[in-house]
Amino acid sequence: MDEELNSNHENTEIQEETEIVEEILPDGRRFVKRKRRERHVRKGRIKQYRSRFLGRFFISVLILLGFYYSFHMKGFYLDDNSFNKVNNSNIEIINNKIVPTRAIVLLLRDIEVSKKPIFMVKTNNIKKEIMTLAPVENVYIRRYAFPARLLIIIRERTPIITIAPDVKANPVAFFTSDGKLIGRDFLPLDKSYKTTLVLSYGNKKDDYHDWDLDKIKKIQKIVRYVETYSKEQVEYVDFRNPDDVFIKIKSVNIRLGKIDNTIFKRIERIPSVLPQVKDVKTKIRYLDLSWEKVNYLKLE
Repeated sequence: MDEELNSNHENTEIQEETEIVEEILPDGRRFVKRKRRERHVRKGRIKQYRSRFLGRFFISVLILLGFYYSFHMKGFYLDDNSFNKVNNSNIEIINNKIVPTRAIVLLLRDIEVSKKPIFMVKTNNIKKEIMTLAPVENVYIRRYAFPARLLIIIRERTPIITIAPDVKANPVAFFTSDGKLIGRDFLPLDKSYKTTLVLSYGNKKDDYHDWDLDKIKKIQKIVRYVETYSKEQVEYVDFRNPDDVFIKIKSVNIRLGKIDNTIFKRIERIPSVLPQVKDVKTKIRYLDLSWEKVNYLKLE
C-alpha cells in the first residue's frame, strides 16, 4: 500500500511539473518575442538618430560653405576706389542742396575702404568726417549689398538770412535757423531757399560775425511784422548802420531807426500811412517811422 501511495504521489508531482512547464513555455515565447521587437525598435531608432545626425551635419557643412563663398563674393564688398570718384555706383549721396557732392567725396578720400563685408563695415568715421562741414546738421548712412554700396543721407541746416554788403553785391555769408553763420564757401544757395537779405558791412560797431540766435530771431520777427502790416514782401533789411535801420518793401523804403523796445509799435503804424504813400506822385526816398509818435515821408 505504501509503495502504491508513493508511486501515485510521484506521478502527481510529475504531472504538476509538466503542467507548470506547459504554462511557462508560452509566456517565455511572448517574452522573447517582445524582447526581439524592442531590440528591433531600438535598432530602428538608432538608425534614425544616425541618419538625422548625418543629415544635420551635411546641411551645416553646406550652410557654412555657403556663408564662406558668399562672404567672398564681390557683391558683399565695396570697391577700393569707392571714395575716389564723384560719380560712383558704390556711394550715393542724397538730400544735399547746400554742400556739393564733390566736396563730400573729397572729404572722404582719406578714409580707407574697409575690407570687410558691407554689413560689417563701420560707418562712424564716415559720419564724423561729413559732420565737420558747417551746413550739415546730421548724417544717416545705410548699407546695401549686391552690389555693395552706401547710401549717405544728408540733413542740412535751413538758411534763413543771407548777408551782403550791398543790394547789388553777391551774398558773402548766411545764417541758419539755429543761428549758425556759414561763409561764402557754400554760396550761392539753391533758389528753393527763401531767405531774408540783410545788408551789413560787418564793421566793428555791429559785426554780423558776433550776432547770436536771439539777434537773428529779432530780425526775423521784425520782417514778419512789416510783411503782416504792409501786406507786402520784404526785399531786404539795411543793417549797415545799426542805429538807423531801413527795411525795403515793394512800394517804399521804410526807415525804422534804432531797434529798441518801441520798434514793433512803430511798425504797427504802417497801415495808416501806406495808403498816403501810394497816392503821392512825387518819388519818395523813404517812409520815416523812426520817431515814436510822428510819421513823415522823405521825398527825393
